[in-house]
Amino acid sequence: MTTNLPRLRNFIADIATLLDATADEALILETGGNLLAQLTAHDDWLPDAFAQPNPERYTQYLLHCDSLQRFSVVSFVWGPGQSTPVHDHTVWGLVGVLRGAERSQAYRREGSSFAPHGSEHRLEAGEVEAVSPTIGDIHKVSNAFDDRTSISIHVYGANIGAVRRATYDEAGRPKPFISGYSNTLLPNLWDASKSLTS
Repeated sequence: MTTNLPRLRNFIADIATLLDATADEALILETGGNLLAQLTAHDDWLPDAFAQPNPERYTQYLLHCDSLQRFSVVSFVWGPGQSTPVHDHTVWGLVGVLRGAERSQAYRREGSSFAPHGSEHRLEAGEVEAVSPTIGDIHKVSNAFDDRTSISIHVYGANIGAVRRATYDEAGRPKPFISGYSNTLLPNLWDASKSLTS
């Protein structure tokens, strides 16, 4: 299968242009969400190497990190039935489903612990949701399917693999973590030689 990497390259350029133009988080989430919805409406660009599930846990593949670490683009690959713990992000983020579907449950602090906030919702392919400390930053996410892989594309307002964040237990106690990434190599977005026809 030929991978349409220019689609991802153009998306990255559009996000960089957006961040050059504004620091208004609401505008970034709205416009960036529309850009991510356009990207995830097409499933012809993600290289196979960044779509591989791990049978033991979900994987987080870095696709691009801005040179100033203003944003990063990540593919999350969910094996059947896999889920995250309750966790935060500490920066704005956008989540768009590329394949399959995800279940997302928001949480908020109630007293000394965290409790579900609102009902769990399901994100289908092409749908996007936003997270941020200003609009709600703590949630738990899982693959909506027990028998197949789901993939979502995430855009964060930082190099998310280097951000100090936390997971939370049932009593609301934080456990600090830095996620890192599952890959050691990045897709080559910048080689346009294959786009030439003979």
